[in-house]
Amino acid sequence: MELRVTEAGSNQGVTDGFHLLTDALKLNGVKTIYNVPGIPITDLGRYAQAQGLRVLSFRHEQHAGYAAAAAGFLTKKPGICMTVSAPGFLNGLTALAHATTNCWPMILISGSSEREIVDLQRGDYEEMDQLAIARPHAKAAYRILRAEDIGLGVARAFRAATTGRPGGVYLDIPGALLGQTMNEVEGEASLRKVVDLNAASVPAPTAVRRAVEVLKSAERPLIIIGKGAAYAQCDDTVRQLVETLGFPYLPMSMAKGLLPDTHPQCASAARSLVLKECDCVFLVGARLNWLLGNGEGAGWGENGVRNFVQIDIEPTEMDSNQSISAPLIGDIESCANALLDAIGSNWTKPSEEWLGAVRAKVEFNVARMAQRLRNNNSPMDYPEALGVIKDVMAEHQDTVLVNEGANALDQCRSIVDIHQPRKRLDVGTWGVMGIGMGSAVAAAVETGNQVLAVEGDSAFGFSGMEVETICRYNLPVCIVILNNNGIYRGDGENWGGGDDPSTTVFVKNSKYELMMQAFGGSGAVATNPDELRRAIADAFETREPTLINAVIDEAAGRESGNIGNLNPTSVVAKIRYPQAKK
Repeated sequence: MELRVTEAGSNQGVTDGFHLLTDALKLNGVKTIYNVPGIPITDLGRYAQAQGLRVLSFRHEQHAGYAAAAAGFLTKKPGICMTVSAPGFLNGLTALAHATTNCWPMILISGSSEREIVDLQRGDYEEMDQLAIARPHAKAAYRILRAEDIGLGVARAFRAATTGRPGGVYLDIPGALLGQTMNEVEGEASLRKVVDLNAASVPAPTAVRRAVEVLKSAERPLIIIGKGAAYAQCDDTVRQLVETLGFPYLPMSMAKGLLPDTHPQCASAARSLVLKECDCVFLVGARLNWLLGNGEGAGWGENGVRNFVQIDIEPTEMDSNQSISAPLIGDIESCANALLDAIGSNWTKPSEEWLGAVRAKVEFNVARMAQRLRNNNSPMDYPEALGVIKDVMAEHQDTVLVNEGANALDQCRSIVDIHQPRKRLDVGTWGVMGIGMGSAVAAAVETGNQVLAVEGDSAFGFSGMEVETICRYNLPVCIVILNNNGIYRGDGENWGGGDDPSTTVFVKNSKYELMMQAFGGSGAVATNPDELRRAIADAFETREPTLINAVIDEAAGRESGNIGNLNPTSVVAKIRYPQAKK
């Protein structure tokens, strides 16, 4: 720690909250902060930048937070987001809750009003009890009131964010704390480096033996790999386990690429078959939440799955929806290694009847879709445009794909293969809109790789102003907007017959590409797959910030993508409004 200030008439150095907080973050390996500057944290960002941290300023706190959340997923270390008080804090809180829901380590640091004013509700500037508001939406929440506790508070936040099931942590920083001073030597001594953030959690031997017996008894087994397995970064171990067992597997969207989607055991193209016919499901870093129909109902076997085996580091996750026959409580790498040791070399893989049926269904569905991916119509439909993206990702396998939207998300997830781990970032467990540009920035910053963001035109609207951020930092991000002039579709009608457009229709033929050009990036329009292919190739060659307005037939797409069943259906509407029957 360098000398900060010298008191008049003394050789004794002093430091302050600004520098102690920066030093505590650096001591724990932080290299990047995602933030929106303003009162009372403007100078904190300046000091952090002066001390060698990379501080990226966004146009909106929510997107800075989404960047920090994505950084946590990509690195296994807490992504750091810094915001101003009250409204800025609330904007960042959405991203913090997103990180907690997805089980990614993130720390939200927000300036706040002083306790003596907030607690008496005296009406301070942006007065709000931020700590109380954050607690229900974070794994943990702390407030630091004394400069000598900054090291402790940061260490507590790091430990909470990463230990066990990861999640978001809120760190409340009253403005006056930053200006507090203390002896520099004592300040340095107060800082703490957290050791072994991702400690191993080994499953019980009896649990391992039970799991092996259940897996052995399966006739039509299925592995479901979740993004928790991708986060674990034990890629070779997971692959060895999957290949040793020989079961078909389904990767959840952000687990795609942990094993290549072209792997012979991948059953993504036979999803309906394997979910309907399987008798045993082995969950590896996946949860039986709404994304899997809670393990019951539509899609699953008529008589239900006989057995579930589940790896999860959080004991309370077990039995949350279905009875788990063989719970394995521990981290994924430890559990996978324990299973491999217990299986040994005499493992019998599933029958060819089961494997052959799955393989045949995969080949049939892939062949059936192939022609649709090769059409060259103008305007395009989703499969034609995504056929280009599929080819791009096969040719540039280290590219990070960011994806959000309704149809843009659902169809991209099923069409575009991912070939390497952690090369797909999307909306995650909540299915939220607006993660696109924040995730794209984090992917470019944390990996240094080319980023391809495939956005629905509606989804892009949530974070589109961050193209200026992408241009300001000259990041290798190519954005493709699948533009069909509206939400779900662009041909909706006003059911009341008035002059206003339908609630789901945007301005026709919007020139999104001009937004990127306005800030010095490159913009292009693609009306057919050939033009889209050339535009992406140009962007990848230059690695310049690029936005491609990919024109999609406005009649393409469907309501809510693949989750239209979650929209309540109005029987009365179908009687009163003929349009409701479409």
